[in-house]
Amino acid sequence: MKILAGKSKANCAGVNRRSFLQVGLAGMGSLSLASILRAKEANRQIGRATKQTSVILLWLDGGPSQHDTYDPKPEAPREYAGIWNPINTVVPGMDITELFPLQAKVADKFSILRSVHHDTGDHFNGAHWMLTGRGGVNGAMKAGKYPFIGSVATKVVGARQPGMPPYVSVPYGMSVGLRPGYFGGHYLGNQYDPFNTGGDPNAAKFSVNNLTLPKNLTVSRLADRRSLQKHFDGLRRYAEVSKEFAALDEFEQQAFELVTGDKARIAFDIEQESSELRDRYGRNSWGQSTLLARRLVEAGTTFVTCHFGGWDSHWDHQATMERHLPKVDQAVSALFTDLDQRGLSDQVLVIVMGEFGRSPKMNNGGNGGPPLSKGTPGRDHWGGALSVLMGGGGLKGGQVVGSTNRLGEKPASRPLRPGDIHHTIFHVLGINPEIYFNDHTGRPNIAIDHGEVISELI
Repeated sequence: MKILAGKSKANCAGVNRRSFLQVGLAGMGSLSLASILRAKEANRQIGRATKQTSVILLWLDGGPSQHDTYDPKPEAPREYAGIWNPINTVVPGMDITELFPLQAKVADKFSILRSVHHDTGDHFNGAHWMLTGRGGVNGAMKAGKYPFIGSVATKVVGARQPGMPPYVSVPYGMSVGLRPGYFGGHYLGNQYDPFNTGGDPNAAKFSVNNLTLPKNLTVSRLADRRSLQKHFDGLRRYAEVSKEFAALDEFEQQAFELVTGDKARIAFDIEQESSELRDRYGRNSWGQSTLLARRLVEAGTTFVTCHFGGWDSHWDHQATMERHLPKVDQAVSALFTDLDQRGLSDQVLVIVMGEFGRSPKMNNGGNGGPPLSKGTPGRDHWGGALSVLMGGGGLKGGQVVGSTNRLGEKPASRPLRPGDIHHTIFHVLGINPEIYFNDHTGRPNIAIDHGEVISELI
């Protein structure tokens, strides 16, 4: 048994030194279902109340412009301020782009973080920072080094309701072209990668693969096969216990529950929603993905991500924003309204963010070549400042946290880092941020290594 010394923080599957000795857990490196249940119990023992909260992350892959979304700069020179004017919201002092008129009406339900930064303009490093809380990768070394914060969360708490996958990505988990990229479980094990729905939730007769039994295979026959497989797996583990077998156990458990129960199949059936509500979210992939995310968290999934790609607007920025921003506006406003009407506002945290912001000054559309040779002007990579939307989950709405300088280049007040966002997510989910997990070398890594809960939202 491994005995820890020093500060009584959590280790492995969420056990601090005192709890480790009290409950006498051996083999905490294993990643089986039993480990998850033990971690949940240990988490309660170290002072976090049990919650039934969930998270929906709308991931704007490629990096949206802070100036043209949630941090307009009308006083800046025109080449900085951007193309669109700001508009008032229902919250005094919280102005946003005029392309977000629907969100302006529900701004009291969310807050805006305007001073987030990690200071890297590399897509891969920026995404790694925002999704895992650490840097250390780049375009030449893309492989992730740490697990996605949602993978960590779902390892600890599992699904909120049995029969539901704890972590789902719609239509897939992807960061900067990598699947699952920095949305994966990494050293936690690939059983903490997302369950990908695939397909397009806006398509006619959308369905999710692997939720139905193959022809000629009944539930009883499947149970018999599962029992037999467990027998042989048990014999193999008798000779050698391994994380790989534990991972297979977890996959098998989830798969068995998904295909033999109705709960997940019903939750994924977006056609059960009324045409009116589907129209409100937007009859496009992003809108219907967001609606599906709401169905999943309502049914008991803990963490859902939705992939909204195509934000790398080095040129033709205006056309890109005019395509994307109205869809985001419709989906986000519909989601907050829907959650409120269903009494779920305090149970579901919504986050809208990408890997970084865009350069405060518009370029000339040349991308290193003659002006306008690539298209109309655009904005380049910028890690000095980005805006993040957070709302629901019991957090305060109608807050603007932090500010950027006159040109929107860097934080001017209350600078925030990715770890501050992650601490706040863990606060909403009721998870101890000082939990440790062992990496592939056996070295313990704390879940969140910097930052604190954003106090203005509590």
